[in-house]
Amino acid sequence: MTLLRRVGLALFAPVLAVVVALLISTAVMAALRVDPFQVFAVMLDLGDTPSQQVTAIVVVLNRAIPLFLAGLAVAVAFRMGLFNIGVEGQYRLATIMAAVAGAAVALPGPLHVLLIVVVAMAVGAFWAGIVAVLKVTRGVSEVISSIMLNFVALGLASFLLTGPFRGSPEGASIISTAEIPESGLLGGLNGLFDAIGLANPPRQLYGFLPIAVLVGVALAVLLGRTRFGFDLKATGLSPSAASASGVDARAMVVKAMLLSGAVAGLIGLPDLLGQTGAYTTDFTSGLGFLGIAVALLGRNKPVGIALGALLFAFLDRALVPLQIQQFPASVVTIIQGTIVLAVVVANEIARRLTRRSAERGGAEPSSAPEPGTGAVGPPGDASAEGRPSTRREVQA
Repeated sequence: MTLLRRVGLALFAPVLAVVVALLISTAVMAALRVDPFQVFAVMLDLGDTPSQQVTAIVVVLNRAIPLFLAGLAVAVAFRMGLFNIGVEGQYRLATIMAAVAGAAVALPGPLHVLLIVVVAMAVGAFWAGIVAVLKVTRGVSEVISSIMLNFVALGLASFLLTGPFRGSPEGASIISTAEIPESGLLGGLNGLFDAIGLANPPRQLYGFLPIAVLVGVALAVLLGRTRFGFDLKATGLSPSAASASGVDARAMVVKAMLLSGAVAGLIGLPDLLGQTGAYTTDFTSGLGFLGIAVALLGRNKPVGIALGALLFAFLDRALVPLQIQQFPASVVTIIQGTIVLAVVVANEIARRLTRRSAERGGAEPSSAPEPGTGAVGPPGDASAEGRPSTRREVQA
């Protein structure tokens, strides 16, 4: 298969999903007697002045950073054939613990930020590790346990915020933890706009952007260019075959969930260190569930996830202009929902096209493990059995 054909098949599913979603959304808006062309015009309007346009770009980028991290966290589990729906609870609990730790110490700037990042990753990994331990020791589906732990995490975070970790005074309209000192915050990157001759917007571009890029590059190398990534995908394709080749399938489940949870712990840090400086009752929510859609749209590849995060961030940014123009904000929700539905269908179509192309070329067809199929249960659990996979399949 030529490189051009591979790229075409890789782009086919997300492009088809977006096109189908736009067509369906247009039909729904027309049925609701809303002019879809006016809606799209409002969504694409970034402002009249250079400052407004750059500000709109900053808003999109700031929203895309946590969505990108959420997509990466979900994609790590997908790589193993696991479905980590608990990203929402993992990052919310990790963020409040990191905020409290950051507010409790006074360190030099880089060390202070590093401490906050390490605490967030450790808490996220710990909470995801509970899911992994339940799966490998008791055969509990990660879907069920991660959903249940979401409620536990959100309830625990609420209790801690209104109880022992409360930093705001009594009677405050918004309850928050104690403020993180200046040394623990990340400055903005608006100097980049001055360097390239663009207008300097009033809103700061999050300083967490380079860290998010480094995380994406590191995961791309780890999962695609190392033995760990090879073993991870091999175990997802067939736990029994991986075990026969010397890979501890149960240990790989634990490692995959720990890594997924550690990345999930970073999701709330762009907002925490770049804007709020504390965890509050109105802290950004829902990023974990959007991360699933972003990962699916990006086909679990860091570059694709970045593009998917930018698309969803662009749609989120359009909410305010639509409301100002008296259009229903539910239009954005309709588009996001249809994208999720369309991408599932488009991925299946792309998978079948890839298989047929491989068969015509005389190669063994390969496919990534479906989320939830990489079941590695307790000793004696028949769910751990799977078909043998060849080295060519795993490397594909």
